[in-house]
Amino acid sequence: MSKNNNAGNIGFEEKLWSAADKLRNNVDPGEYKHVVLGLLFLKYISDAFEEQKEFIIKDGGDPEDNDEYLAKNVFWVSKKARWEKIKSQAKQPTIGQIIDDSMVLIEKDNKTLKGVLPKDYARPSLDKTRLGELVDMVSTIKVGDKESRSKDLLGRVYEYFLSKFASAEGKGGGEFYTPKSIVKTLVEMIEPYKGRVFDPCCGSGGMFVQSEKFVESHQGRIGDISIYGQESNPTTWRLCKMNLAIRGIDCNIGQHHADSFHKDLHSDLKADYILANPPFNISDWGGERLRDDKRWKYGIPPAGNANYAWIQNFIYHLSPNGIAGFVLANCSMSSNTSNEGEIRKNMIEADLVDCIVAMPEQLFYSTGIPVCLWFVSRNKSNGKFRKRTGEILFIDARKKGTLIDRVHRELSDEEVKQIADTYHAWRGEKDCGKYEDIKGFCKSAKLDEVKEHECILTPGQYVGFEDVEEDSEPFDEKMEKITGELAEMFAESHTLEKEIRNNLGMIGYEF
Repeated sequence: MSKNNNAGNIGFEEKLWSAADKLRNNVDPGEYKHVVLGLLFLKYISDAFEEQKEFIIKDGGDPEDNDEYLAKNVFWVSKKARWEKIKSQAKQPTIGQIIDDSMVLIEKDNKTLKGVLPKDYARPSLDKTRLGELVDMVSTIKVGDKESRSKDLLGRVYEYFLSKFASAEGKGGGEFYTPKSIVKTLVEMIEPYKGRVFDPCCGSGGMFVQSEKFVESHQGRIGDISIYGQESNPTTWRLCKMNLAIRGIDCNIGQHHADSFHKDLHSDLKADYILANPPFNISDWGGERLRDDKRWKYGIPPAGNANYAWIQNFIYHLSPNGIAGFVLANCSMSSNTSNEGEIRKNMIEADLVDCIVAMPEQLFYSTGIPVCLWFVSRNKSNGKFRKRTGEILFIDARKKGTLIDRVHRELSDEEVKQIADTYHAWRGEKDCGKYEDIKGFCKSAKLDEVKEHECILTPGQYVGFEDVEEDSEPFDEKMEKITGELAEMFAESHTLEKEIRNNLGMIGYEF
């Protein structure tokens, strides 16, 4: 691969984003992400097709036999839809229609992509000059050949774009993107090595991507995990299909978008792992129509807030030894309104709550409020770990993370590891050391203690305050030093005041 085609170059994503961002003037951010990501997807499958085509020719096969491609899990791209044609027409005013026609052909030839790809590039509101410039920029990289896929270059660009779109859209961005450090913390804690992984509100599929990365980084086999998902937003569902397709991740997220509460596409699924970031505090989830639902084993969730409906939905879909890790707003740990306190009490008494992690503020693009991570286990004494029945681990990570810009914070890999290692040590897993309570950070609390706190699960109520190093300097000496410094500051302020008065007097403003 030539240097000009190397998407790994530092700053490449930023350059591509700058080209895409030029569309902002005449396309809403919620729409132009589909414009850009659709082009990236089209370039990806075209590159992969061309690579497989060269291999078929060298092997003496028929390069126009689509079965030769499907057998290798490569999407078939007909001549009229290939990137070279799109690239050659980038400066034409008809470029939008050419792209739309390509998308239609690709969906027609690949049944798994039916209804997934964006097909509105020809609309008058989309600046065709800017679109052509974006095509030229995307043309400078190879994102679908073997070398690029091995480095996950398109995945990297795709993830970068998702985060940038989430930031640009503000609150709307949270519908499809969960910040990487949150996803990574969840995945590192529940360790989905082998079994069924489920996300009933999967957004753009970030939980699945991180799960596969986790398995790969720990020398596991990708084929050992089966992925299931569901997404209610139709545009986000299509985004997820594209995100997983470009990474070659096999996943059952249904043939269409669907509401997990009212049309459960995996009603019989019992998952070994659940990873999820459900929408926070949703009031219009239709709970009044589900009062007698079989999933509400621990109490009927309020019709005005879906938080405890999500929690019980997760529990319902767990296998006998399953574990769920999910994100919720902090109010979920302490709310007592509309039966939520009673539901939480029932879950605690059933010994389902394994761990609660309080996270720092400003992790999300969609909201600045702090969130918490819940970990729910169907069987704390399944023989794989040290028995932690009758206990809950509380971790207070509110002071973690570093601001990456004025409004967004991220956890470092070391901080994620500290949180995950604390959890694994508590569970008695090998090579994690011995667990110990650390003031201000973590505490293993018996259920009786939790009940004394009225079943409130806020970690700060349990971990206490970290020890502060004792100041050994005598009080009199400290005060003498402080007052001396203060006297110097006062003297300096008087000098500055005199200089200011003199300067004002010189221009006729004495006072």
